[in-house]
Amino acid sequence: MAEISAKVVMELRGRTGAGMMDCKKALAATDGDMEKAIDFLREKGLAAAAKKQSRIAAEGIVDSYVCTKCMTGALVEVNCETDFVAKTDKFKNLVHEIAVQIVKNDPADVDALLAQKYYADETKTIGDLVTAATAEIGEKISVRRFARYHSDNGVVDSYIHMGGKVGVLIEAEGEMGENAAEVIHDCALQIAAASPVAPEYVRREEVRADHLEHEKEILIAQARNEGKPEKIIEKMVEGRIKKFYQEVCLLDQMFVKDGEISVETMINQKAKGLTIVRFTRYKMGDGLEKKVNDLAAEVAEQAAKMGL
Repeated sequence: MAEISAKVVMELRGRTGAGMMDCKKALAATDGDMEKAIDFLREKGLAAAAKKQSRIAAEGIVDSYVCTKCMTGALVEVNCETDFVAKTDKFKNLVHEIAVQIVKNDPADVDALLAQKYYADETKTIGDLVTAATAEIGEKISVRRFARYHSDNGVVDSYIHMGGKVGVLIEAEGEMGENAAEVIHDCALQIAAASPVAPEYVRREEVRADHLEHEKEILIAQARNEGKPEKIIEKMVEGRIKKFYQEVCLLDQMFVKDGEISVETMINQKAKGLTIVRFTRYKMGDGLEKKVNDLAAEVAEQAAKMGL
């Protein structure tokens, strides 16, 4: 069996919220496999669902730009090294210009974006802008990811939450009545503010078969570990799957502005005939390693307590 380091135990604890000793046991039982250890803890009822990319990493911001005339929008995450720089006007302006560039020129990916001529000055590329900003600010700056939506018959909207920590781009179509704009914006707010688990799909039909099957396996194992009789496990899992849908499907979630109704009910009450087509949600730094200055001391302290 592979040696289990204190650093790996700490990572599992950070991703699941389970106790240190429980994390150590889970890793030992799964030969150090992080994802299997997460499932192990969930099966034992010791951890909530953990996202594969739950570690908050580099600093930076998520920003958006929507052209209401051409109904095209972009959501982009740009990273830097410190929160101080992320809050400066220079950095914010750079990110905004990159979002505008994406809307105007529809790059295929980040590399194509960096190679494009800057819409406001074709003597420069977007890569040149990033390089110049890096030199001026004194920190590494990188464009991490972006999404771009265009709608011929609907609406594209965006919502930036917590000063750029979370951003949402959303597309809707159908009947655009007097409440449509408000409802679409509320849906974007819902996606941004959802906690602890953000929606991954609009509706149940979109949930991947492998994702659903994996969740069922976890729930069956949980029920068995709770000592439930086999004859009632299926019905228990059925009920718990409904809760799973409420976590991962936007329309099934309880509306953040009225906890008595679902998002789907809210839409039907205020803008019947409106359909949410798709959305993208970025949480700044999600899935990236973040430098922690006192990590060595923290690991050493935990290792001493655990006898590693």
